[in-house]
Amino acid sequence: MSMDARTELQMLSFEAPKVRLLRCLSIEGNDGMQVLDFAVFPKPEFDLPIFCANFFTAASTNIVVLDLNPLHAVTDRDDYKEKYYRHLIPLGLKYAELLPWGGKITSESLRFFSPIVIWTKFSSSQYYYDVLFSAFKDYYKAWLELMEQATEEIDTSEIVSNREAQHRYLMWRAEKDPGHRLLRRLVGEALAEEILRSFLFNGVQELGSKTFLDYFPEYRSDSGTINEKRSMIGKSFENRPWDTEGNFLGNSLRWIMAVN
Repeated sequence: MSMDARTELQMLSFEAPKVRLLRCLSIEGNDGMQVLDFAVFPKPEFDLPIFCANFFTAASTNIVVLDLNPLHAVTDRDDYKEKYYRHLIPLGLKYAELLPWGGKITSESLRFFSPIVIWTKFSSSQYYYDVLFSAFKDYYKAWLELMEQATEEIDTSEIVSNREAQHRYLMWRAEKDPGHRLLRRLVGEALAEEILRSFLFNGVQELGSKTFLDYFPEYRSDSGTINEKRSMIGKSFENRPWDTEGNFLGNSLRWIMAVN
């Protein structure tokens, strides 16, 4: 229960032969607030995407991120995009037409999203809830099918690369996830930090020794601490930054900016 005993938090976690951690946090407030934070992290022997479902509802506002987060950035790795996302582009386009784009998303956050990401905000309605539930089932089924087809990596260098990529992802989420403020308000600073590092983003201590600033040195402040800003580049995307074939439109924008 939260410190004021008005909000219930439930946590479950599992592991499986190809899954390092499947975990779910659900929050139910008596003021109509509901949160679902559901994720599946593969073992380093598999380069599978990370299944990510973050749903937040309060009063009439709904904020959603649903994605198969790429383990390796698809803006830099065409081979990874072809392997895991090319055949899923029609699925992403289906829901892009049914759910509105959620507005600005920073360049830093974008590196952890795939071309099929559902990033949306909408007013409460049964229609949108039905669409969202359908999307959740379709995306999770797609991830499970990828998992079933995945073969274990035996190349040590690839396993090390996968482990570091997942550690980098976890360090970003543990530091910059926007849900942190809510957790701190509900359970206090110390317990919120424990939930973040031991449960939600378990692996920040186990998968590697690099710090957040080792991965993201642009966030180092003059005092040597982590800058609390969400974006250091200062660039964001108002509209969906992928075309209908899953090509990242930001690459051409960066090229134009560099030429100018």
